[in-house]
Amino acid sequence: MPATPAWPPKSAPRLFVEQELAAGMRVALEGNPAHYLIRVMRVAEGDTVILCDDATGEWAAHVTAPGKRAVCLETDRLLRPREPVPDLWLCPALLKKDRFDLVLEKATELGVGAIRPVVTRRCVADKLNPDRARANVIEAAEQCARTALPELDSPQKLDALLASWPQDRTLFFADEEGGEEAASAFAKHGSPAAILIGPEGGFDDAEREAIRSLPQAIPITLGPRILRGETAAIAATALWMAQAGDWNRVAGSEE
Repeated sequence: MPATPAWPPKSAPRLFVEQELAAGMRVALEGNPAHYLIRVMRVAEGDTVILCDDATGEWAAHVTAPGKRAVCLETDRLLRPREPVPDLWLCPALLKKDRFDLVLEKATELGVGAIRPVVTRRCVADKLNPDRARANVIEAAEQCARTALPELDSPQKLDALLASWPQDRTLFFADEEGGEEAASAFAKHGSPAAILIGPEGGFDDAEREAIRSLPQAIPITLGPRILRGETAAIAATALWMAQAGDWNRVAGSEE
C-alpha cells in the first residue's frame, strides 16, 4: 500500500494572523496575505494553510472560500503550542536599511525575545519604518516555522534606554575596546539578559562611559577581529543562544 501522505503537508503555506485563534474559528484574510495565498500559492477550496497567532501557537486550517481579493479559512486543530522563547533582548544600533533588515531577520530566526533598536551619535540612520520592520520579522518567522515573534520596539536614544534599564537584567555591551570574553560571560550570567551592539563607527567616549557606569552592564569582546554591526549582532546572539539560551535543550523536553 502507498504511504499515507503527511498531514498537514509540509508544502502548506504558513501565515501569521493578528487575531487569537481557536478550534473551528473562521478567519478572513485580505491585503498582502490574501494576495500571497491567491496569486502566489494559488490555493483552492479545501487546501490546507498553517496559521500562527503569536499567542496560542500553530494551527492547521482549510480554505473555505477563495475569492479574488480575500480568502476565508476555518481552523481545524492546534498543531503546536506557542514555543518558549529565551529571555534575551537584542539592542542593536540602527544601520543602513538593508543591513538592519538582515539583523531583524536573523535575530528572529535565532529566537530572541525582543528587538529594541537604539539610536547612537554615530548611527547613519535614526528612523525605522515600523511596517517594513514588522514585515521582515514576520516573514523570517514564517520561513523558519517559528510559532512566536520577537517583540519589536520603536528606536530609542541610547541615554533613554540606559535611564530605564531594568535592575534585574544584565546588559552585555559589545565594546570594541575590549572586555570579558563573551562566551564565558554569557555562560556565567545567563538570563534575563540583553546584548547591546554599536553602529559601524562604534560608540563615542561619552557613550561608552555612560554604558560602563550602568551597574548591570558587562563589557564583552567578540574576538580578535573587527566585525560590522550586523555581523556582531548575529554572532553575539548565536553565541548567547549556545551558552545561555535554548540550543542545548533536548528536543521534546519541557521547560
